[in-house]
Amino acid sequence: MTGGSGQREKITNLPERPFLPEGLIDELKSKLTKKEAPFLKYLGKNLQLIWIDKNESRLGMTRFECNANELFRRRKLRVSCGPVTIGLNPLLHNDPELYQHTLVHELLHASGLLDHGSTHADMAKEIAPPPKLADSQVLQEMRERVLQKLPERQWICGDCGYTWERKRITMPSRCPKCAMPFKSQES
Repeated sequence: MTGGSGQREKITNLPERPFLPEGLIDELKSKLTKKEAPFLKYLGKNLQLIWIDKNESRLGMTRFECNANELFRRRKLRVSCGPVTIGLNPLLHNDPELYQHTLVHELLHASGLLDHGSTHADMAKEIAPPPKLADSQVLQEMRERVLQKLPERQWICGDCGYTWERKRITMPSRCPKCAMPFKSQES
């Protein structure tokens, strides 16, 4: 994992504001209906992009200036949502695929797809596929930070009884000794 000074070096050429790739909003307009994304036609004049603090745990955020009740009312009436701010983590600056994916994710929220439903996920993957973990230094560093906070856990294979300790977010898929599909041994 890159140390703190490495991160500072990586983002020294950071532009003052995040950039919006040309044609991205037009691509969203071509793939979304007015019902799905009622705020999309207003984004050109209401959108502001900013950098959030690089120490944030999130990669991006979307902030509407009105409260949730007013936002849902405006969504239902299909009127302008008012000013919208999308904040992106500066760590994304040197990871173009993750930058694009995160920006599309936040633009989908800003356009009116407020929930993290299947339409939102499918559209984000179609327009800007996320990078694989192996191809993204940012994702690898985030994963490492999460794993550092987890306690080491003991795993026992239900087939061969092999015991090992490892930090994991999910249950192992196979035993490292016998290679059988992992099933936990009941104690």
